[in-house]
Amino acid sequence: MVTIDNTPLKAGVFDKMTGGDLDSDEFKYYPGGMVPPISLGGKVNPSNIVVSRIYRLQRDHDMIQKLYNAVGKETGTITRHPMDIEGNLYDGSPIVWTGTLKRVTVPEVDSESSDPGLLELEFTPYGVPVSSG
Repeated sequence: MVTIDNTPLKAGVFDKMTGGDLDSDEFKYYPGGMVPPISLGGKVNPSNIVVSRIYRLQRDHDMIQKLYNAVGKETGTITRHPMDIEGNLYDGSPIVWTGTLKRVTVPEVDSESSDPGLLELEFTPYGVPVSSG
């Protein structure tokens, strides 16, 4: 599920999601005397999140201008709900990222292509995702 400025997108379910991984800037101290280095930890760096779904005219077209206006300004929330093998939502807590909408990409136009047209949204997360599980 995706929301922009606390407003859920129409049929806010997206088909694909990449990113949201956590990495860090690791700082090491080398004490000398051939002693192994000591990790001092570092800042957490979440990767950008990209969600995409097939572009449906009736569902997506009328909100494109609102999305364009939100780029670089508005806060988005991406909620990832685990599902079981039968497509039922898992009873546990979802994983939730919050960040700024960085990019909106509408489908390219190519009359010779049979690829589906996808709507993509990219977010820059504010930090570590939240899950109470």
